[in-house]
Amino acid sequence: MNNKISFAERKRARRYALQALYGWIFSQNATGEIEAFVFEEHRESIFDKEYFSVLLHNIPKQIHELDAIMAPYLSRPLEDLGPIELTILRIAVYELKERLDIPYKVVINEGLELAKAFASPDSYKFVNGVLDKVAKVIRPENV
Repeated sequence: MNNKISFAERKRARRYALQALYGWIFSQNATGEIEAFVFEEHRESIFDKEYFSVLLHNIPKQIHELDAIMAPYLSRPLEDLGPIELTILRIAVYELKERLDIPYKVVINEGLELAKAFASPDSYKFVNGVLDKVAKVIRPENV
């Protein structure tokens, strides 16, 4: 049996994390409750459940730090960001900061893909600009 997580499974984990964290913003339900709901809702889906859980539980714990990292590179106040854009940026900034095993180009590309799929039509340009600047600060040796 192959225990290696595929790129598609990790991609689905990010997608489900975006949806779960978006819901968390509005509901403020415990992340454990949200996790149980997502696992039940997607029980037939193959995705990286461990990575999903890492994102779902760790991003809320670091939310102020993540927001502080990206704030200097935003073209508008944090409060003016849509919840989808904000959540995509939080996921990507978390990955840039905490998941050095994931190449920064992959992190940025995944953020752009989420923006294209879930945010307004031109949001990916905004997301790209912010993440490019954040990556240069967080991972200067790679950029």
